[in-house]
Amino acid sequence: MTEQAKAASATKINPTQVLQRVIMPRDEDPLDVRPLYLDEPTNVHSHVSGRRAVTVQTSAKVSFASYFNAFPASYWKRWTIVEEVVLRMRVRGAGRIDVYRSKPNGDIIHLDGQVIRSPKAWFDVALTVSLKPFEDGGWIWFDVFTDDTTMEIDDAAWTTEQPLPAQTVAIGMTTMRPVDAVIALRALGEDPAVFAVLKKVFVADQGSVKVRDTPGYDEAVKALGDKLEIIEQDNLGGSGGFTRGLYEAIEHTDADQIMLMDDDIRLEPDAVLRSNAFARAAAQPVIVGSHMLNLQARSRLHSMGEVVDLGTCYWRAAPGALTDHDFGTESLRETEELHARIDSTYNGWWMCLFPREVVQRTGYPLPLFIKWDDAEYSLRALERGYPTVSLPGSAVWHMPWTDKNDATDWQAYFHTRNRLVLAALHSPYDVRSTLLKQGLKLSLRHLLSMEYSTVAIQQKAIEDFLAGPSKLFDSLRTALPEIRELRKHYSDAQVLPSAREFPAPTFDMVRAEQMLTPPTNPVTIASEAAKALMHNLREPQAATAERPQINVPASNARWFLLGNLDSATVSNADGSGVAFRKRDPKEFRQLMKRAVRNYRRLSAEWPRMQKVYRDALPELTSVESWRKVFEANS
Repeated sequence: MTEQAKAASATKINPTQVLQRVIMPRDEDPLDVRPLYLDEPTNVHSHVSGRRAVTVQTSAKVSFASYFNAFPASYWKRWTIVEEVVLRMRVRGAGRIDVYRSKPNGDIIHLDGQVIRSPKAWFDVALTVSLKPFEDGGWIWFDVFTDDTTMEIDDAAWTTEQPLPAQTVAIGMTTMRPVDAVIALRALGEDPAVFAVLKKVFVADQGSVKVRDTPGYDEAVKALGDKLEIIEQDNLGGSGGFTRGLYEAIEHTDADQIMLMDDDIRLEPDAVLRSNAFARAAAQPVIVGSHMLNLQARSRLHSMGEVVDLGTCYWRAAPGALTDHDFGTESLRETEELHARIDSTYNGWWMCLFPREVVQRTGYPLPLFIKWDDAEYSLRALERGYPTVSLPGSAVWHMPWTDKNDATDWQAYFHTRNRLVLAALHSPYDVRSTLLKQGLKLSLRHLLSMEYSTVAIQQKAIEDFLAGPSKLFDSLRTALPEIRELRKHYSDAQVLPSAREFPAPTFDMVRAEQMLTPPTNPVTIASEAAKALMHNLREPQAATAERPQINVPASNARWFLLGNLDSATVSNADGSGVAFRKRDPKEFRQLMKRAVRNYRRLSAEWPRMQKVYRDALPELTSVESWRKVFEANS
């Protein structure tokens, strides 16, 4: 046995007492993820020799005050029984290890340190930190200073002396993108510690191209063995796929925790262990959510915490939460706003863990296909005493929603209908006037932007909501085909590869540039809206039906520009193509009348709809109802 192996054997930590391992980037990770793991000066490049091993070069200072390696002490103080943490590691070399903490305002305090003089033999370090002062915020981390030799660090972890129960995790993943799903499955099987806590991994395969036919699937099977189960079913949306994972875990395993996970992610496998440890240590059962990092800009924290504003019935960033923060340009120590504890009311299901008790007492998700199912579930769980914690340091990389166009494409139907369902079930306020004002304003904005398909499916969504909850389960299979068929009748829903498919635009570009400045004064906004409204009631120039007046980038596709045009090609948010939008006064009038009628009806019938949906909730979320769906599907 080597010297290193002997040391490891002698100092092995009980895995149930590990709260958070100190980890390094993987070999396949791009360079821009490094600031998430190490806070290094520009002239210092530590040598990463493994996921748990790093060597700091001679005469250098490196900080582990990073997103993945600092310890989010305030969250552990607020929600768990852990009273103090012990930083443990094995080191070899010469220098110092110093432990620091931050206050909620970002101020930094030195706590403890140890001189290391062990250039040849491995030396055990154990530094204890109390969690007492962390109620409102603060992190803990350590810095390494080296002398005239390097310092090797191995097997570092934030641990506890308090006994925690061992609990297993069943993972439920739903996929329409088998290539991404296989990558995530292989990542789950690559770490022995992660593999050890897995009870089962269920994949609800809902795509036309199957997971089993995807390159890399054999390697995933080899890594996960009989813990992997692929369930092929019709496309029942995210709610149908994720509910299948919950259903299989509850009905067919004894797993203590169930984690839902998106397919279109890049996984940091240690996030599974961190969520598992946090749930095991929680003073009461809590839903443990993971943050979203930006898949396209890997050093950016896109979503830190979310809430639902039940007064407006919209989701938004939690109070105090940063969005799109770049650790590559501003480190954790330098960002005061990251040190206060953030309280969320829900977490997206790109990665989210549920104790078994929470699912058994809360029930299953609503049959909403996609959108709002995650928010509704956390609100329902909170009403039963189970809060949601979005845990820093537990995260996946995911496409940011700011780069999607799902508020205007086919998903607008589900955004509208499902938001109304959530509001009817959970808002304690009289939101009728809010829904009316918001809805009519939004409809007018879309119509002025020549987004007729968006308004048409939004109105269908309101009408389907008003029809009641009895067809929600059927809509898992029928809603999407119906929406796609409806959108075929609108040119703004037809996407072509590029604006080069059309003749060159005719509009004066200088005038267009002048029209790009958004009005901000209420009087100016009203004046511009009135002008655009009058323009949309007049007949368009005949030539503009075949030749766009202008090519508009997605970022400039605003009502105060498009509302004064007769036609335009408009790029998709992801840059994948363009749609040819054409002004149609007849369609404008019909859809606006329909919107006014539907929102008035919604306002009048709101109290009745609240009662109808609340009465139906037990059946909509019962295991018996979902079992019928899955049995019919099989």
